[in-house]
Order: sequence, then structure tokens, then C-alpha cells
Amino acid sequence: MAAIGLEQDLRLERDRRRMTRRAVEFAVLYFGLVGGYAALGSPGSPIPLLIVLSVAAHFWLRRQGVRADGLREQLRTLRAELPSMLALWIVAAIAIALTLAVFSPERLLSLPRTEPLLWAFVMVFYPLFSVYPQELLFRKFLFQRYAPAFGSGWVLIAANAAAFGFAHIIFGNWIAVALTLVGGVLFGYRYRRTGSLLVVSVEHALYGCLAFTIGLGGFLYHGAN
Repeated sequence: MAAIGLEQDLRLERDRRRMTRRAVEFAVLYFGLVGGYAALGSPGSPIPLLIVLSVAAHFWLRRQGVRADGLREQLRTLRAELPSMLALWIVAAIAIALTLAVFSPERLLSLPRTEPLLWAFVMVFYPLFSVYPQELLFRKFLFQRYAPAFGSGWVLIAANAAAFGFAHIIFGNWIAVALTLVGGVLFGYRYRRTGSLLVVSVEHALYGCLAFTIGLGGFLYHGAN
């Protein structure tokens, strides 16, 4: 019995050390690295670094044997989630449009009105080169890698949201951080519910494209004007 108790204690101690190591690693990767980049003045576009990190995350997931559902299954999940996703998105679009119309009418639909070709470019390439890598890094990799430190419930969702919001300090305004903190909670909750990278990428793309279309793009890319 004593030997069994000792073995259990050793296992618990190993688990605690693993949790601590993962928590420290999480802080360094999602806060230290981003904070350092921001401290340097956010030089250049973050997209190349984001892609490099997401590729590294992809290969780590493969080495761990993490496999996504097939495309057919993910499309089935997307169809099931789409009504609730769109209902919330419509409410958000109306609320943001009304807020801008009252407090900052010059921003409303500014990008499609003034630079329609650039707007079209963003609508096509933003989901591919920004949204998908972000979801791979902030949802699939984060949930898989750091569940030992935060569990699989709301603490993990909160950690994911904090990391996602903090990442947007590189744009130099509190609005970007606030919006993406809320987005991190929503996307984290959706990913925990579905486990689908496709579903959460579509939802992220809906809100990102809405932001660039409706007049918030300056906060989420170039910084507030």
C-alpha cells in the first residue's frame, strides 16, 4: 500500500511539473513573443511570422497524431452551426453599423467606398493567410498543447481569449484588443463545442471581413487613425 501511495504521489508531482512547464511555455509564446514584437514597434507585417508559427504548430500536431475530422464531417458540422453563427453575426453587424453611423459616420463602409479593389483583395486573401493560420495557432494548437495546464473547460477558453486579445496589441489601440478578446471567447467556445477548425475559421472570417467592410479595418491592421 505504501508503495502504491508513493507511486501516486510521484505521478501527481510529475503532472504538476508538466502543468507548470506548459503554463510557462504558454506565457512565453503567446505573451512574451508578442510583447517583444510590439516593443520593437511591430516592424513589418505580422503575417509572415504568423504563417511560420502556424506551420510549426501544424507539424507538432501531426507528430502528436492529432487528426481533424474529414471534410465531409466538418461540412456537416458547419451546416449545423451556421444558423446560430449567422444570427449572432447579423446582430453584431447591425450593432456595429449603428454605432459607427452615430459616432464615426466617416468610417462606415470606408474601405469598399474608397478602395474597392483593396477591399476585394482583403475579402479573398484575409481568410486564407490570416484567419486560418490564426485559428490553427490560437485554437487547435493551443487547445491541444495547453489543456494539461488549463483543463478543457472555461479556464482554457479564457486563456485562449486572453492570448488572442493580447496578440492584437501590435496594432497599437485598445479597440483591437477589446474586440478580439470578445472574439477569442466566442471562437474558443465554438471550437470547444465542435472541435472543427473549418467551423471556427469560417466564423472568424465572417467577423474579420465584417470589420474590414464596415469600417473597423483601421483598428485591426494599420492602427487607429
